[in-house]
Amino acid sequence: MNTISVISGITPNGAPHIGNYIGALRPTIEVSRNINIKTYCFIADLHALIKLKNPKKIKRYRLEMLAAWLAIGLDPNQVILYCQSSIPEITELMWFLCCICYKGLLNRAHAYRSLLINGKNNINMGLYSYPLLMAADILLFNANFVLVGKDQIQHIEITRDIALKFNSMYGKYFVLPKIKLDKRNKIINGLDGRKMSKSYGNTIPLFCTEKTLYNMIRKIKTNSTKVSDPKDIKNCTLFKIFSAFANKEEIYCLKNRYNEGISWSEVKKIVFDYINESLRSPRDIYLRLLKDYTYINKILKKGEDIARYKAKLRISELKNNII
Repeated sequence: MNTISVISGITPNGAPHIGNYIGALRPTIEVSRNINIKTYCFIADLHALIKLKNPKKIKRYRLEMLAAWLAIGLDPNQVILYCQSSIPEITELMWFLCCICYKGLLNRAHAYRSLLINGKNNINMGLYSYPLLMAADILLFNANFVLVGKDQIQHIEITRDIALKFNSMYGKYFVLPKIKLDKRNKIINGLDGRKMSKSYGNTIPLFCTEKTLYNMIRKIKTNSTKVSDPKDIKNCTLFKIFSAFANKEEIYCLKNRYNEGISWSEVKKIVFDYINESLRSPRDIYLRLLKDYTYINKILKKGEDIARYKAKLRISELKNNII
């Protein structure tokens, strides 16, 4: 039986926040615990260059994201863990893909079209060709599944289109990757009610101090429903964040409290207490790991050696047949 492979990457464009944890870090760990799945986990530091031009910050965020993954339970012995920039074959494959991909396909990418619609003309080629780099990330290791959020589905579809085109020209080299969505992976809103995003400046840091976490949760935007009135959970940021951490029974209990009428201040206290306790141990591990750069480098070296070996074989095979 062929081993199923899954790939998951995260861009180090800021300190890890709760949205990263719910949307990428935790789902990857859950998949990696399946011994029948080969899991590739990478820090997409080349993708970070699209928006972030500060080398010190990229190095810092890269370290923080790695430490966060390890702190919440990623077992480096069960995955192939690497930094994107340490595998030069990724960008080499990207060039091969560039040469068979037409501009019209990239013109349809949501991120690019969104900037055009909003009148942005200073679009760099990194952003424009982002789907090609993502395709190279995936196809280099012939991943069967890609662990992504709903906002990345189009990029996987583009990857499949590119793989089909390549296979039709040179032979069946690439597996057509499928999308793997975490059923619990819902869009989490930030402090202001919009999607939690570094771009909006509304994130809640994953491993901030207890005091900072308390103050952040107190800032979460709520509506003007009276204290004693039933409250709607549908678009409630507090309830969504709580639900991402709690089990079914605990979620059901809080839902009943909403129906009965509970003050927003009490909800915020419940959410803070629960999240703070959930993150207490991982926070301690995370802070310890940040001080042990040697240990993280050792783990990365092991994963990168494996990834590089596989990448070299793949590129060598492709070169022999297309150049």
